[in-house]
Amino acid sequence: MSAAAPARPETARAVPLTPRWWFRPVPLARIAVFRTIAYLFVPVDVFLTTAWVRAHADVPTEFYQPLLVGRLLHLPTPTHTVVLVVQWALVVAAVAAATGRAPRLLGWAVFVLYAEWMVIAMSYGKVDHDRIAYLVALAVLPTIGVARWRDRRSSQAAGFAAAAILVTVMLTYFLAAWAKMRFGGWDWATGSTLTRAVVRRGTDLSLWTLDVAWLLPAAQWVMLVFEFASPLMLLVRSDRARIGLVLFLLGFHVMVYAGVGIIFLPHCIAILSILPWERLRRDRTPAPVPVAAAPARDGDPPG
Repeated sequence: MSAAAPARPETARAVPLTPRWWFRPVPLARIAVFRTIAYLFVPVDVFLTTAWVRAHADVPTEFYQPLLVGRLLHLPTPTHTVVLVVQWALVVAAVAAATGRAPRLLGWAVFVLYAEWMVIAMSYGKVDHDRIAYLVALAVLPTIGVARWRDRRSSQAAGFAAAAILVTVMLTYFLAAWAKMRFGGWDWATGSTLTRAVVRRGTDLSLWTLDVAWLLPAAQWVMLVFEFASPLMLLVRSDRARIGLVLFLLGFHVMVYAGVGIIFLPHCIAILSILPWERLRRDRTPAPVPVAAAPARDGDPPG
């Protein structure tokens, strides 16, 4: 990956999933803003979104059935002490990482601790699919190094990180559709999946749909078409297209939450990486004369 250079427009003609597309330069300011959001979400997730993971500290250890990664890495059994240590170490590391200091050291610490937090969460019979894109984001952010909110340079390392998160966001939808077909077949689309969801978890905004016989089955077909068409999001080029894509995806998840009370918050955080955050700090001063970028030290403070 090349060193950072003065900011310039992203490559417009790169074909998705080719080497040129994976490493097209992305403004470091975009990554800097998203990195702050991603790390500050960790305490929210630990204390609110997945507060139930803390309860595993008091669960008998014989109920622990580690995921494959836990078995391969011989991760510790989540005793009361282990769970509490991981919880607080993760929160402290994430808050420190959000400052932008020591981005590699603190970034890797957050990724490792959050991965362990997820192993503790998902090793008791329930595995959620809404966290993979967020976990990938935590994995690639430390590879970028120093990035400041007002950084006007672009970087291939930042481009790779942004591309990896985007691809994982896309695969979350596409593989969800694949799983529906694999386990439910076309009966999933023609059955009563959404009807059952509304009956069990419906709100005042969705209960009326039970009185329209064709509506929920039609919505299932629309959902499948959307999920199978998700690779099209890799074609986004302009800032306007990025903003439109994010509004569409977040709007979909808000609609699901309003209807059945289900929200994939970690996935929504990963979606925010698509936005051109660098525009928040855009100024009218001329770009600096290109110079050879000196390697940024890991402990340099953010701008």
